Amino acid sequence: MIKVIIERNIAEGLELNYLDAIRTTLKAVLEAPGYISSESLTDIHRPNHRIIVTNWTSVQAWEKWHHSENRKNSLAGITPILNGDEKVTVAEIR
Repeated sequence: MIKVIIERNIAEGLELNYLDAIRTTLKAVLEAPGYISSESLTDIHRPNHRIIVTNWTSVQAWEKWHHSENRKNSLAGITPILNGDEKVTVAEIR
């Protein structure tokens, strides 16, 4: 199993738009082969900084989702809301 940590900074005033957009992404990822679970966290010191931790069966499953049209389509609603690019870290449990 691997964990993928995605960090995003939401542009000021667009928090509600982000919540709507992330729901679309969640619906899409639930169907992705190899997806196990996820949680969404809000930085208590920087409320516009969001951290999403997802669990995948393998790096290959994550990469397939990461490069999929479904993810690209769901990110189309998120990218304009962000202040900068998202940061993705892939980690394994040892």
